[in-house]
Amino acid sequence: MDIVIDTSALLAVVGNEPEKPALIRLTAGATLVAPHSVHWEVGNAFSAMFKRKITTLATAQQALAAYHRIAIRFVDVSLEQAVDLSSRLGIYAYDAYLIACAVNQKSVLLSLDGGLCTQAKRVGVQVLEIES
Repeated sequence: MDIVIDTSALLAVVGNEPEKPALIRLTAGATLVAPHSVHWEVGNAFSAMFKRKITTLATAQQALAAYHRIAIRFVDVSLEQAVDLSSRLGIYAYDAYLIACAVNQKSVLLSLDGGLCTQAKRVGVQVLEIES
């Protein structure tokens, strides 16, 4: 099974957040898929953490090493499709890339971002939920 994974889920895994065990269970045996934008969002997330002084370079480098060990198949997403979704749903392009990816791959979406999950459901994308 293919699962479109977003930055929030990836960061929870590489950052050893409480959701990590559930995320690993949900993705066991699956092929992880993401738009290319996710790769750059990971870097942006760390830069935001640096600005807020909530992580160090050494910690970020360890997390990036873990990130690079995760097998992800990166795919292209049409800018036109993403802009259309962004307009229709009132969302940022980065969220639209993920939704478009899930639509195009006919895959479920795995995200810890409640807003993204809500908007994905509006266009018929199935969302994997983390059980509490």
